[in-house]
Amino acid sequence: MKLKNIKIIVGLLMISLMGISCSTDFIELDPKSDVPLEVNYYSNEAEVYSGVIAVYDILGKESSTFENMITMMNAGSDDFFAGGGGATDGTGIQSFSDYSISESTIPGSFWNSYYEGIFRANVLLTQLPEAPITDANRVRYTAEAKTLRAYYYFQLVRLFKNVPLILDRIATADIYNVPQVAPDAVYAQIEQDLIDAKTGLPNTLADLTTEAARLTKGSAQALLGKVYLYQGKNTEAATELAEVNGTPGGTSTYGYKLIDNFADLWSIDNKFNSESIIEVASTDKANVGWGEWGGGQNDGNTINTMVAPRSISRPSGSTAPDYASGWSFNTVTLELYEVMKDDPRFEATIADFKALKEAGQIDYIPGYKDSGYFLNKFMPLNSEVTTGGGEPILNYRQNVYAIRLADTYLMEAEALGASGARAQALLDAVRARVGLSSIPVSLDVIAKERRLELAGEGHRFFDLVRTGKAASALADRGFTAGKNEIFPIPLKELENTIIEQNPNY
Repeated sequence: MKLKNIKIIVGLLMISLMGISCSTDFIELDPKSDVPLEVNYYSNEAEVYSGVIAVYDILGKESSTFENMITMMNAGSDDFFAGGGGATDGTGIQSFSDYSISESTIPGSFWNSYYEGIFRANVLLTQLPEAPITDANRVRYTAEAKTLRAYYYFQLVRLFKNVPLILDRIATADIYNVPQVAPDAVYAQIEQDLIDAKTGLPNTLADLTTEAARLTKGSAQALLGKVYLYQGKNTEAATELAEVNGTPGGTSTYGYKLIDNFADLWSIDNKFNSESIIEVASTDKANVGWGEWGGGQNDGNTINTMVAPRSISRPSGSTAPDYASGWSFNTVTLELYEVMKDDPRFEATIADFKALKEAGQIDYIPGYKDSGYFLNKFMPLNSEVTTGGGEPILNYRQNVYAIRLADTYLMEAEALGASGARAQALLDAVRARVGLSSIPVSLDVIAKERRLELAGEGHRFFDLVRTGKAASALADRGFTAGKNEIFPIPLKELENTIIEQNPNY
């Protein structure tokens, strides 16, 4: 069965795990026994597999619920505003966009969701050695759990920098006394998990009808290369990414290849294509309503609803796309418009509602920080609105890429110091795909190419921070150097714990 269709199994598993968690949100229960509740759960292949899927489930943080990674990180970049209905529409995303963010306004889920994923991975890893499963599955499940744990820690260390490193069960009595560790220790663990995982993952997936969205060796290597790059370990990064990328423009060992048409990356039906390295699955079959939305049960893509303009209407005879209405978040800045307006990727990236409205082809109600330009990569059509159960606008099925091949091409070119024939070829391949000619490779050129190629996919803020450009690029937004490179730690995580707030918050 596909990963996105097994929520019932995951739900049963999580009932058995609710006694203890790494987040203070999950420690209020009073178990009747000292025996961990999950000990008796992993009694057969199906139960163990559901445990694996429970670890994968946290990847949905990229696109599900209002507090998703992509729209949040877009809002703090120079390419997008938070947008929405007003200055108080989503305090967390608004306060990140204008850099008034504090321990009280940072949504707690950016901390506790990833620790929930780490908790699930840790529980699974303690159960796998004695679980009644085949040795082949034991090896693969272990590698998947370690890769996912590494991914969740990478998100945490990028977002908060100073975090606890938890690799095993923690007794309820001790949860408040877990210290933060140096970021270098977290990165070392991430690296070790990914190095260990590479040998246990398949090079390719045998059958996408049953294994879609599962990790491969290429997934772990791409993530490891990215982790090395973020630490300035460029030689190591280039080595890992070279194996993922293969010959620029060709098909790599793992079957990765740039797809021919850039716009096809955003086709709702073009899932798990040859450019996808880590892809987060969404479904319109979860039947999620307002009562479940945001509580961990949402398997739909919320970005679609968030980025569409409000109250769209089309007059009779309009030839404009039949866009579905939404909440007008992530409005495009005029700066990004100017950078992209003559680029071949503009139309697939930015929906020009300003021009459509002026031409009488479409109308909409402007939201907060309206520029007339919206993120087209995730713009929903009425034909894509589910007719199934639940609330339709919460159940879009567009997948999102956490890592894709054009991203790893440009990361490798950067890791190579933006010099030499291979770095040039990697840059050229990304540009040639959209019909652009070769230009001399340099770090500035690569940075601009990343901005154009990956616009709206949640990477820009992190790129600005890791290259030291955030303070200048975001000065007009209120960004403070030495503070806003990372989030404040949520207030709830500080209460009655030994965790210390990040500097200058």
